[in-house]
Amino acid sequence: MDVADPKPHSEPKVWNFFKLPFRHSSNTASCHNLQPHQQRHCPNNPTLEGSISSVARLILPTRRRLKLDPSKKLFFPYEPGKQVRSAIRVKNTSKSHVAFKFQTTAPKSCFMRPPGAVLAPGESIIATVFKFVEQPENNEKPDKTGLKFKIMSLKVKGTVDYVPELFEEQKDQVTVEQILRVVFLDPERPSPALEKLKRQLADADAAIEARKKPAEDAGPKILGEGLVIDEWKERRERYLAKQQGEVVVDSV
Repeated sequence: MDVADPKPHSEPKVWNFFKLPFRHSSNTASCHNLQPHQQRHCPNNPTLEGSISSVARLILPTRRRLKLDPSKKLFFPYEPGKQVRSAIRVKNTSKSHVAFKFQTTAPKSCFMRPPGAVLAPGESIIATVFKFVEQPENNEKPDKTGLKFKIMSLKVKGTVDYVPELFEEQKDQVTVEQILRVVFLDPERPSPALEKLKRQLADADAAIEARKKPAEDAGPKILGEGLVIDEWKERRERYLAKQQGEVVVDSV
């Protein structure tokens, strides 16, 4: 009686990863097999992945080029019927030259000095903001104001001079650094914010005077109202007087 051969011992199953299709490829193919209205909702649709990444770029915080002080609010003394001032320090914290620009929701009652500039790496400037405070209808200080200032930045080359058109020509590269909300301070009530504002305004005035000095030294000096002394004219007159003195001596 023949005895049937026993079943050969089965070898353990070995996964051949090189023959397995990529999961992403199969899922992508499955997306293509769907109807057009279903492909838009397929989680592995490459088009959907691209749109998600673009949305992520909008949501993720942008790396700042400038450091602002104050960083979120712009303080003004509340003096109705007068033009008041505020100040903000702008510092370039990046490794390249950066242009910055101010924008406001009330351009008729506000202006900035300077309205923009180009800062070298590590350079800072104190900008002064002027605002006319209108008289309130009920003679009460407003608790909130809708006035805001936007500071934008743009990476530029070191040889570029500031012009507002830079931000229009390269609008895709412009970064909104911060939107500053306006806060009014009672000038009769001491506060840390008011004291800091006074210090910054004093620094801004000192910086303006320092920038004026080279121009004054290079040009004519003003001594009193309406009295102008031209140094070159004085030198020429002294030279002519000396020449005339020498002629008189020779003639004698």
